[in-house]
Amino acid sequence: MLLMLLLGAVSAWGASVHLSVQNGRGRGVIGVGDIFYISYQVSNTETAPQKPASVPGAKVLYFDRTGQSSSFTSVNGKTTQSYTFTYTLTLRAQTEGSYTFGPVDVGGVKSNTVSYAIGKAAQPERNVPGQNAAPSGQDRHNSADGPKFIGKGDGNLFLKADVSKSSAYEQEALVYTVKLYTTYDAIKFIGATSAPKFEGFVVEESKDVSSSLNYETYGGKTYATAIIARYIIFPQMQGQLKVIGNTYTVSVDEREYYHDPFWGNMSVAKPLELNVTPNDLSINVKPLPTPQPANFSGGVGRFSITSTLPSQKFMSNQAASVVYTVTGTGNLKYVKLPDLNALYPAQLEVYSPTPEVNATVGSANVSGTARFDYSFMPLEAGTFTIPDVDLVYFDPQTGKYETSRANGYTINVGKGKGSEKSQTRGRLTFNPELMKSSSGLSFEHTPYVRMLGYWLFYLVPLLLLVCAVVYYRAYLKANSDLLAVKSRKASKMARMRLRKAADCIRRNDADHFYDEMLAALWGYLGDKLRMPTSELTRENVSQTLESRGIGADVTARTIALIDECEFAKYAPSQGKTGMDKVYEEGVEVIKGLEDSFKQQKNEGNEK
Repeated sequence: MLLMLLLGAVSAWGASVHLSVQNGRGRGVIGVGDIFYISYQVSNTETAPQKPASVPGAKVLYFDRTGQSSSFTSVNGKTTQSYTFTYTLTLRAQTEGSYTFGPVDVGGVKSNTVSYAIGKAAQPERNVPGQNAAPSGQDRHNSADGPKFIGKGDGNLFLKADVSKSSAYEQEALVYTVKLYTTYDAIKFIGATSAPKFEGFVVEESKDVSSSLNYETYGGKTYATAIIARYIIFPQMQGQLKVIGNTYTVSVDEREYYHDPFWGNMSVAKPLELNVTPNDLSINVKPLPTPQPANFSGGVGRFSITSTLPSQKFMSNQAASVVYTVTGTGNLKYVKLPDLNALYPAQLEVYSPTPEVNATVGSANVSGTARFDYSFMPLEAGTFTIPDVDLVYFDPQTGKYETSRANGYTINVGKGKGSEKSQTRGRLTFNPELMKSSSGLSFEHTPYVRMLGYWLFYLVPLLLLVCAVVYYRAYLKANSDLLAVKSRKASKMARMRLRKAADCIRRNDADHFYDEMLAALWGYLGDKLRMPTSELTRENVSQTLESRGIGADVTARTIALIDECEFAKYAPSQGKTGMDKVYEEGVEVIKGLEDSFKQQKNEGNEK
């Protein structure tokens, strides 16, 4: 057998290299922008061809081995073996014209020369109703707005981020999803190394992700797909807002092929770890239509309101309650009811409640109920009317402000224990016995006009008026520059927001704590640096602080705290101890920034 193998190796077929051209769209004509391929058929040599630096009229995208085959032949005791490797060069047509490519040299063996012509760009095909046109796979993966690869990554695995609408209203619910595409044999692990950055959004994470793989054709290639992350996001400001994709670590099994002279083609699974980032997205946020209704609740979505009256017996000076329930989908947590004290009769004293929100984050929106349990106390006996209550909200689907109404009630209040607090004033009566004249009147009297106090009565108000006018003019001049006013009051506003964050610590409310901390930090930087909200990014803030002469350590400490707060919003809760440390660091960071600004101002005054 050994002798036969040696004879077969000596009598092996000669090596050869053959080139051929295929159009990625399946047409005979290659148009500008089309993807096409040059296939290398390398036979009977282990030498791999080199990736060409350039190809006439086209841009080189990929070059990799895509297949192999082998055969054995035995005739009259003479054994011959042949094996062929296929390499594919993926190209994108760029310039019209007729071109040739080759010959290429592989291990001393030269190939043939291939010719191809590039014509005008093809007209885009109409999308089939109900379907989305899929862009070219590999071209899409490497475009400027496509997914990015960190380390080793190619068209065999990538992430694609999508948002339900690229243009939306403020507070409108949007769905942000991250979808995995892969052709690898097995996926062992998927984990996020950081959280996505939603600048200017309130975020609710949805648990509605894929539990199994599906198959989808994308760019002419079939991938196993799965939705690995889904968020419901609510824009909080108008303008162009960005969502910056986070990095995921994906562990897969890569199939590695090789050729054995005896056993032929073989493969082995090789562990591979990829760090992949989905594409960034930009969303155009429109303001709500103006003018807004005076009793606008702040709700954006679709809601309805109902009312119930738990008690049917009412007595004066005894508390009762009326319950309003708001049901629907949208920014339910931010819905507010009108001021009931202004609507209810004066004989009913109303106390504002803390709403109880029971919301569920679904695959496309946040839905649930918000319960407002108002306590009220009748101050008098009688018959009173609890008026209807209107809930005014904005419906993005209709683009209009809509109204839902909760029915009112007529209640009969009996006389309870204790004195009633009447809402009417009694008439005043005059008793002459209380105004008896005093004795010892004198005819000696100095007129008030000859007293200093009389003239001071006129001079002091006049002087106060002049001082008030001078002060008011100085106030208008000092506050004419709104940005300068905000800059001066930045520290005061930051302390107010930090007090809200401290209240969240006492309530052990981690969700709202990090929102308040981010509002304090971003609000202070925006006011102090006189930057609009749309320009508040880490890069702009760092450059502006550096240009203002703020130390690099103070700047780095500020950015690090912002990153820590944004990460903690999506990370597992660290408990009250973690919030205490973040709060203390926030106080120190704002104090450090304020001291640095004052130092720079003093140095500027000295110069």
